[in-house]
Amino acid sequence: MALLDIGRLSISFGGLRAVDDFNVKIEKGQLYGLIGPNGAGKTTVFNLLTGVYKPNSGKILLDGKDITGKRTIDINREGIARTFQNIRLFKDLTVLDNVKAGLHNHYPYSTLAGILRLPVYRRREREMDARAMELLRVFDLDAQAGLKASNLPYGKQRKLEIARALATQPKLLLLDEPAAGMNPNETAELMETIRFVRREFDMTILLIEHDMHLVAGICEELTVLDFGQIIAQGETGKVLRDPEVIKAYLGEG
Repeated sequence: MALLDIGRLSISFGGLRAVDDFNVKIEKGQLYGLIGPNGAGKTTVFNLLTGVYKPNSGKILLDGKDITGKRTIDINREGIARTFQNIRLFKDLTVLDNVKAGLHNHYPYSTLAGILRLPVYRRREREMDARAMELLRVFDLDAQAGLKASNLPYGKQRKLEIARALATQPKLLLLDEPAAGMNPNETAELMETIRFVRREFDMTILLIEHDMHLVAGICEELTVLDFGQIIAQGETGKVLRDPEVIKAYLGEG
């Protein structure tokens, strides 16, 4: 059984069919890419997967469970976490507190316990501090734990966003153009980070990306969208050589 099984997913905005009959299966542990020109519907697919939009038709199964149309918070609890093209950190909070924000679903305490600083609150906070520092060490960010997130270099902000997403303990990690705004050295480091996350966290990853060097270097399979419809799907090398993909995505032919 595929970890993510999307069947005939569609959504329209007014008269525009933004995603039309979208189908994909992603196996556990796979590193999968979703590509296409600007406006092809890629981010709309991510918004459907994370509950930002509700589809007009179709189904989304995560590990065999139907999550179609559920609320974003419920989908996150079921096991989908996401990063964004424009990094969305709590920039005035510390690096440590950004990661702790992703842990709260797994270290619960009541509002009253928090207000009164009861023992359960203090215990949970200590547990979250320890787990957050573990994650920061994994990404070589532990030395910056007390800094404001806004003071990190761009590449480390991207790492922090991934660490925060992993703090929610997802089954599936969605990366929305993770290389956006990066120079070649940062992109090469990001590729290693994504490989590391997949290997060390036994993570299934679906990414949107325009950097074809990154896509070709790490993605095992691809789906290509154009005007909301799938135009190619399959093994990465074969898809990137497809004349229709070259014409639609690379503007050649």
